Amino acid sequence: MHFPPYPPGPRISALVVAALAVPSVLLLLLVAFSWQPLLTLDGDIARTTHTWAVDQPGVTHVFRILTDWVWDPWTMRAVCAAAVVWLVWIHSAWWLALWVVATCALGTGVQQGLKSAVGRERPVWPDPVDSAHYAAFPSGHALTATVVCGLLLWLLFLYGAGRTLRRTALGLAVVSVVGVGLTRVWLGVHWPSDVVGGWLFGALIVALAVASYERWSGARRS
Repeated sequence: MHFPPYPPGPRISALVVAALAVPSVLLLLLVAFSWQPLLTLDGDIARTTHTWAVDQPGVTHVFRILTDWVWDPWTMRAVCAAAVVWLVWIHSAWWLALWVVATCALGTGVQQGLKSAVGRERPVWPDPVDSAHYAAFPSGHALTATVVCGLLLWLLFLYGAGRTLRRTALGLAVVSVVGVGLTRVWLGVHWPSDVVGGWLFGALIVALAVASYERWSGARRS
């Protein structure tokens, strides 16, 4: 059995899971039961950003390229697949590679399951600048980007990446996760709480994966 050379950090994963689970479930309930203050806030923000999107077609075009190509879920999955190949080819870390694949698959399953269960309608505009299908909550783009970026940052930590690489990766991850969420709202295909939900559930999935892997690998080491 091959383990990464860098030892796990302090065992605070369970606390992180709990800290993410509470707001995730709370937001899910507020959306599912159509809590009016949340719907009002969503509507106010969405109408404002849609006005900006219509008035600034150049920015909107750039955001469409970013959301459809750079931060698209399939692009994110391709990046994750490259990391899996790296784990297997360079480090022979088969179990860890499978763990990463399983986590990404779990993220897709959670996303689709919540969309089906909640069945939230997407924003509808008389002058749309983009289109999307299926239910709105949570944002698949935001959830997938959060899961993939979170996993990649975790892998860099596990394998003791240098400070410069870790800082660069963290900056790219923050820009990607925040950026894809903003583009989804700007393009009028998601409510703001859809994006927040994607971020929360994506982070929760990563935290669960890290906690479970640390527990399992720790048991195998002992």
